[in-house]
Order: sequence, then structure tokens, then C-alpha cells
Amino acid sequence: MKTTFKASALAILTALGCLSCLSGTAHGAAAMPGTGKTIHYAQTDSLGANYVAVQITIKALKSMGYDVKLSTMGTVLFFQAVAQGDVDLETDVNFPQSDPDFRAVQDRAQIVGGGEIIGGGVNGYLIDRKTALANHITSLDQMKDPKIASLFGDDGKAQLISCDPGWSCGDVVNYQLDKFGLRQTVRPVTGKYEALMADVVARVKAGKPAFFYAWSPSWTTNALVPGKDVVWLPTPTDALPPNVPNHGSALVNNVKGCAGDANPCRMAMASWNYGSVGNREFLAANPVVKALVEQVKFPADTWSAWEQDISTANGNTGVVTDLADQWIRKNRNEFDHWVSVASTTK
Repeated sequence: MKTTFKASALAILTALGCLSCLSGTAHGAAAMPGTGKTIHYAQTDSLGANYVAVQITIKALKSMGYDVKLSTMGTVLFFQAVAQGDVDLETDVNFPQSDPDFRAVQDRAQIVGGGEIIGGGVNGYLIDRKTALANHITSLDQMKDPKIASLFGDDGKAQLISCDPGWSCGDVVNYQLDKFGLRQTVRPVTGKYEALMADVVARVKAGKPAFFYAWSPSWTTNALVPGKDVVWLPTPTDALPPNVPNHGSALVNNVKGCAGDANPCRMAMASWNYGSVGNREFLAANPVVKALVEQVKFPADTWSAWEQDISTANGNTGVVTDLADQWIRKNRNEFDHWVSVASTTK
């Protein structure tokens, strides 16, 4: 799970902010409880499907009459700003990784809703399904076997495509390689994750072995579908470094594509989600906003498809708002219901 995204994404942030200010969706004769009010809305500096959800939420807020000012900032800065009242709301806060930052300001900030991804997301280790079936590989622990590990590397060690330096998932990988006794047979490879994963996708499509860390929903697990192209490798035990918060067990029920059809499947960590955090005073004064945000959520398959479209957009700054507009057109009744319910909240 990423905590920062490719640096090139930052080049489109200003354009997205401007687009969000210009776009809006009329809502007929519905009540306009936000007329004359401004929302200072933040989004994380990690570009992905979360940006599409932000645009959909902004369009819903505009439908209720709110003027929305969108800014982009890192997680630490956001929590400082929301506590001070400089920012009112963010809906793409990564939990549980952001728990320590939230706890520091929870007297002034509030979590809203139960997360925007229906069912939450998962993180873990995958290999191509072809190699898994041919060699009866059903767990990460089997990578201790030099014969198994050598299938995924040219130097006798398995090459594990890991996360960008600085991403917390890289801390998880490094900690677990030590904890699970895999250092002698597994070598993590780090760099620009997107470029490394493009090579992984090409390898799997060509029928070659591949071993990598990923999360779902994401463009990776949309391009390489668990259960069809790849399988998740269950981990031996729950094990996380002290700097990575976690809720519950890494045993996750009904994970599609878990090796050996294991259910539950022990992932690298427990489920994660994009959560919403607002300034307490703002939410108390704007119950319609809270009511709207509590309803906004999307299936994991929708998130994965958005991630795929963004990853292949080649810098097209309009892709995020285009995807938001497409979703609203296809789901007009649901969108209008969100706005109607929120608009009548007291």
C-alpha cells in the first residue's frame, strides 16, 4: 500500500484542483443547504483512484450549493491543518496507517463513515499462478526452500519486487523477510514501483515466473487478476514493524485468489481503507456534509478499474474528472440518492 506516489503525479495536482472548482452537477429542485458556504477540502498527495472519489464527492457537495476549494497535501500537513481549522475535510486518508497522526488531533478532528472501499483493501505477496500450480506453492514460507526460491531469480535467490524506498510497505517487506527467515533465499528489489510492475505484468503475460508485493484494489491487481493470473501467498504469522499500525488480524476472509484456496488468507497485514476525517466544529455546523460522506463508497472492482485507467493515462490531466463524470452518468440514481439523503439531514 503506497503512502506516496510517483513524483510525476504532482505535476497534475494544480490542474485537478482547478477542474474540481469548475465542475459541478446540478440536482434539480433539491434543497441547497450549502448555499453561501465554502468547504476547504484536501486530498492526499498520492494520486490514484482516490482522486476519482474526491471528484465525485466534490460534485455532490456542489449539488448542495457548497463552494469547494480543493488543495493537495501530505498526511502530516493535513492533520495539522484540519486540527487548526485551516482545512475542513479529507476523504482519502489511509487507515490504519494514519492512526498515529489522527490520535494526536482526535480532540479536534473526527473520523466520518466506515471507509470508501466496500470491504476494504488487502496487501500481500503474489506469484504467477502458472508457477504456483506447477510447483505446488501455497505459502510464502516455501520461499525458504532454495529450489523454490531459485524459480524466481537468476542468482539462486528469489527476486521480490518490493515498494519504492520511503513507502511504509517497504518497511513491512523488510521486517517480514527477517521475521520469517527469508533473507537467505529472497532478495528484495526496489526502485520506481510502477516501472518495476510494468515489467512484472509483461513477464506474467509471457508465462514467466514473477514474485512481487502489491495491494488491492490497485491497477496491478486489475492487470494481473488474483485467481486467474496470479495468487496471493499466505504469510506464516502476523508480523509488522512498530511504525506500521494495524487493526485486527492479518487473517482476511474471502480473499479472491489466495493460494491453495486458503480461507481465511493470512495477508501481510489486516485490511486497510480510505477513510474520511473532518474538523469537529465544521462537521457539527454542517451535518449535511457528514451525512453525504457517510454514504460515499465504491466496490473494490470499481477502484481497481479506476487505478488501471489512471496508470495508462500517460499524464492526461483530464482522466480523473472524466472517470468521475462517467461514474455519475452510469450511477445517477445512487448519486442523486446520496445528495437527497444528505440535503434533508438536520
